[in-house]
Amino acid sequence: MPRADKVRLARRGRQGSGNRDHIKGPRTRVGRFGRFCTRSRRRSDAVHGSARRDATGIPVSVLSSGPQKPAGPGRRPLDVALEARLSASPDHTPGALVVDPSRPITPAEQPARLAALEAAVRARSDLVPELGIVLGSGLGGLADELDEAVAIGFGELPGWPAATAPGHAGRLLLGRLAGRPVVMLQGRFHLYEGNDPGLVVQPILLCRRLGASAVILTNAAGGLAPAFGPGTLMLITDHINLSGRNPLIGHNADGIGPRFPDMTDAWSPRLREQLRAAAAAEGVSLAEGVYVALSGPNYETPAEVRMLAALGGHAVGMSTALECIAARWAGLEVGGVSLVTNAGAGYSGEPLPHEEVLAAGAEAGPRLARVIRRFVADYDPPAG
Repeated sequence: MPRADKVRLARRGRQGSGNRDHIKGPRTRVGRFGRFCTRSRRRSDAVHGSARRDATGIPVSVLSSGPQKPAGPGRRPLDVALEARLSASPDHTPGALVVDPSRPITPAEQPARLAALEAAVRARSDLVPELGIVLGSGLGGLADELDEAVAIGFGELPGWPAATAPGHAGRLLLGRLAGRPVVMLQGRFHLYEGNDPGLVVQPILLCRRLGASAVILTNAAGGLAPAFGPGTLMLITDHINLSGRNPLIGHNADGIGPRFPDMTDAWSPRLREQLRAAAAAEGVSLAEGVYVALSGPNYETPAEVRMLAALGGHAVGMSTALECIAARWAGLEVGGVSLVTNAGAGYSGEPLPHEEVLAAGAEAGPRLARVIRRFVADYDPPAG
């Protein structure tokens, strides 16, 4: 056969007398990315089965190469990848409760997780709180004033690790403060502990799930101006989130809140007025300003302090902003007070150890406790 004819036939997908189309084999298809075998793929699926997926839709084969352990009595939901790694460790105790706090949690996953958390809490207490209160570094003493208190360690709740930040007891408490039912968080989860933003805000979402309509956030912070020196109580009027993280990224849970929550009045003007009144009634001076959230764990450099002040910040810390975002998403009113425990780097000229932050919190904490106690006693819930 002349060479030109061979080329013409080859372009038609035939090789002249050498054509082997009559031989049966796996059916192939040609697409943009080349040839692939659909029959072989079907046969592979028939042999191995479709990939099993965990509750979040992630193929189990991707998460763990070994068989999955059945959930026995007392076992909480695990991250199977972490369990597989720990199970291979000689120090691992079979059946131990394991939590991977860094595992991403999307908004769409929160309802199922919150349902499990609510069930665990309701097994211990049926009190329905009106308010949620978060106690920051060195401010946990207010928890001792709860009546009829039921305390649950963070590590006792499904999917929650124990708190690791100094000055954070890591407990959820249900009880009565000034006669009013509240849920109190003695400590919180931070990004710098390696926690995913979805876990950081889960305690706030749980407050809503348990029945609270508002939450008060407190924290220890550094002052960004000489007027905000150690011991200053600052009513939070707004925040700047420079942590680089957001708990609402991912598929939305419409049953909790909208895809694009409005933050115009993130810090409730109504609650701010009530906090001002509580401070005045107790004779406690209350400054007002903007809280800036960073990820930590290092404290700010002098240049960063100057930058944050130029941006309009008055106090800086490593928490709170993500909690406010999640609270507003879930329809909670938010109020907050920062306890300034130290001057920002560059103002004092001295290094800042965390022990001084805790000491300042212990010294000024009683004043903040008086304000919160009076606020709770006089709290005016939202209409409807």
